[in-house]
Amino acid sequence: MEARMKNPAYVLPDALKGIQNIFKGINSSGLSQEMQELVGLRVSQINGCSACVYAHVQNLNKEGTSADKVATVAAWQESPFFDDAERAAFALAEAATRIADRSGEAVPDDIWDAAADHFDEQELSAVILVVAVTNMFNRLNATIKEPAGVAW
Repeated sequence: MEARMKNPAYVLPDALKGIQNIFKGINSSGLSQEMQELVGLRVSQINGCSACVYAHVQNLNKEGTSADKVATVAAWQESPFFDDAERAAFALAEAATRIADRSGEAVPDDIWDAAADHFDEQELSAVILVVAVTNMFNRLNATIKEPAGVAW
């Protein structure tokens, strides 16, 4: 499969600069690279973005994350490989990604409170931004039909 066009973030250089600045902020938050990639992987799985799933798995492999952990992100609730902070981040990521599927609050207080118990304000900001940026890239890739394995 070939993409319909080049990724819009690369077509419009000013857009790419903005995205790079968001990543700079995320990386300055203290949130580990592994946590960023795990959250990005879960969001990309939900959205069915093969290009992003592939990229997050590759990045997690580079981080040295265990194969068991990577393989069970989609089943994190039943998997023994995740700690409470990771579970709280996944729950927040799922709620924030599936906003349109909810009939009540987009992110219920119990999910927010669990995440806030594990992350300080900067780290929590980074988790939210990782979810938002990943959702954005998932939508860009779905629209242009970006195939997995393409080097950006």
